[in-house]
Amino acid sequence: MSGVTDAQQRDLDELGYTILPDFLPTDLLAAYREAVERQYALEGDRAGSEFKQEEQTRRLANMVDKGELFEQVIAWPDILALVAHVLGPELKLSSLNVRSANPHSDWVQPLHCDMGALPDSRGYWVCNTVWLLDDFTTENGALRAVPGTHRSGQLPQQVLADPKAPHPDEVLLTAPAGTVIVMNAHLWHGGTANRTGRPRTAMHGFYCRRDKPQQQYQKALLRPETQARLTPNVRRVLALDDPLNDELSRQVATLSGFMK
Repeated sequence: MSGVTDAQQRDLDELGYTILPDFLPTDLLAAYREAVERQYALEGDRAGSEFKQEEQTRRLANMVDKGELFEQVIAWPDILALVAHVLGPELKLSSLNVRSANPHSDWVQPLHCDMGALPDSRGYWVCNTVWLLDDFTTENGALRAVPGTHRSGQLPQQVLADPKAPHPDEVLLTAPAGTVIVMNAHLWHGGTANRTGRPRTAMHGFYCRRDKPQQQYQKALLRPETQARLTPNVRRVLALDDPLNDELSRQVATLSGFMK
């Protein structure tokens, strides 16, 4: 893919998401699949523990620290341009994780906005990118979304009696492996049940505005050897040299300790 189109920007504005089919070349898609499966095998029962583990799914977290291949995902120019269309130019990575819906599962994610976030006086501040490592189909746990709800100014749990239940306006975002979905993360969305015999895997590159705390404080998670090899552009996307980001992280850590 080369360049961002008016149609993609219009989809983000009106629907809350845009779908980029065949974004990953075949060889790179295969490399990501292999690297993810290798990491699952390496981490075993600990997989995802840096962030969270979830029933009937496999998770991986802190992916920037788990191979140079994953550094490409977070600083892809066309993807960053679309994220910037949602958040403005002052953005940073919040987290890079992997989520795989297990075969024969009945677990349906409730409709939610990422981080329980509502737009503030400056506008939108969370945006997600979903990198399809497997086909998303009607049967294998594809993402569901309610178009336009990023503009509602409400969280689904404030409005819906049962956020797990089907929504009359929801759509299922189906697409072939190699597709990337860029989504305003204030949009109501959630994963569906995988009723097939194969896992359904995707990477999630999650971004936020620079004046907000990261979901996972990258500077503390990345090993020194990882940080040492990063390019200036990738370091900026990770906010590794940003004093404001360090201060935001300290504030979150202090508040978390107080709440405990």
